[in-house]
Amino acid sequence: MVREITIGQYYHADSVIHKLDPRVKLMGTLIYVIGLFVVNNALGYLVVAITLGTVIGLSKVPIKFMVRGLKAVMIVLLLTVSLNLFLTPGIQVVHFWIFTITMEGIKASAYMAIRLVLLIMGCSVMTLTTTPNHLTDGLEKGLKFLEVFRIPVHEIAMMMSIALRFIPILLEETDKIMKAQAARCADFESGGIIKRAKSMVPILVPLFVSAFRRANDLAMAMEARCYRGGKGRTKMKPLKYTGRDYAGYILMAVFMAITIFVAIYGTLPFENF
Repeated sequence: MVREITIGQYYHADSVIHKLDPRVKLMGTLIYVIGLFVVNNALGYLVVAITLGTVIGLSKVPIKFMVRGLKAVMIVLLLTVSLNLFLTPGIQVVHFWIFTITMEGIKASAYMAIRLVLLIMGCSVMTLTTTPNHLTDGLEKGLKFLEVFRIPVHEIAMMMSIALRFIPILLEETDKIMKAQAARCADFESGGIIKRAKSMVPILVPLFVSAFRRANDLAMAMEARCYRGGKGRTKMKPLKYTGRDYAGYILMAVFMAITIFVAIYGTLPFENF
């Protein structure tokens, strides 16, 4: 399960999406998330899904690699869908014990499941096609105007980059600890929820120790290299927009216009039940 998480990992490939400026990908992800929450009907979700599928195809990231990342959040997904299914009032369809399923609940839970899946996969595209260094440069460059308000943009971008970089490292460390504990006859699968939670203690303690040790080593390495923040620092490879980056911004505007139009006027026949 630990190895199924794809957020924070980078997938190397020679694609148009990989070559885009990180600022374009950051803005594209923001526009995508806004569009995903703007749409409120099946046609809108279909438009978003087709857009995401096109981007994934252009990125040359295997679709099975992205679908695999959904397994790690399946519990959250099922919990969210269940709450919408049983707690949404409306026209009753099924009633058993203390649970009531309504037509509106079925619709809300279906839309919520689709939205969460598209959200996770869409956000994963950015991290899978952008290295942490490029992501830091894109954040710092794109949020440069906030320095007028004395906001430490460079430090915020650096923290986010380190956090993303540490995700796959901590996942690998967790996998090693679990295998080491399993070799010592530790059982993580059998028993109820309480027993499984207690069995996680031998994993969490060494994991936290390892995380703090890595953080301390990173801080010492940065100090040894005389790191003092972003003021006065230059870039070996400064970010520059190209023709495909401007084309990306145009496509974002088109996507946003289509999602708003579909959200207002687009409905499919089966939605009017």
